[in-house]
Amino acid sequence: MKASTKPLLPALLLLALLGACRSNPTQPEPAGSGAGAPQAAAPVSPAASPQARFTAALELMKNGQNAEAEKAFQDLAKDQPNASGPWTNLGIIYAKTKRRDAAIQALARAAQLKPDNAVAWNWLGIEYREAGNYAQAQNAYEQALKANANDPLVHLNYGILLDQYLKRPQEAIAQYQQYQQALGKQDLRSMAWIAELQAANPAPAAPAAKPGNQP
Repeated sequence: MKASTKPLLPALLLLALLGACRSNPTQPEPAGSGAGAPQAAAPVSPAASPQARFTAALELMKNGQNAEAEKAFQDLAKDQPNASGPWTNLGIIYAKTKRRDAAIQALARAAQLKPDNAVAWNWLGIEYREAGNYAQAQNAYEQALKANANDPLVHLNYGILLDQYLKRPQEAIAQYQQYQQALGKQDLRSMAWIAELQAANPAPAAPAAKPGNQP
């Protein structure tokens, strides 16, 4: 199977974190419920509450104002060094601007601060995979699933790693199937991948039962 047919997908960041586009692991989904270009977010005073500053930084990020969002999250990370959210979103900004080492460092910090941060672990899996560190990518996905066993995109990304990079088709099939189960609906693309893998790698037949002794 060609690698280009299976783009890696980021986790969905809900509520306090950023929603990410399913078709591209490095581009956050733009904010806004209506048509037209997103409006520039209004600046927030450094004296505002950390939550207000975090929300404002998310708006900057969603609107594509990445330089401003990066500065805002850096300031928050400095002022709130034990908060995982700013580091997570810094890691995403670094990832989408092709600064992989900085992304890995920020995401690892986020995961260290909050070990159940499935979003940070999933993005770490993506970054490690793209760096060719497949064992670390596998560990990151497994940590993400420990944090949230029902995250469909983690199952999908893990399946892609097992399928295309680690060449473990039966385990990949299991992850694709768990992806569909967690998704709660049929996904024609992953169904096609499962069928392709099953056709190319049939499960070994169960050994035949030995005949019993005749009386």
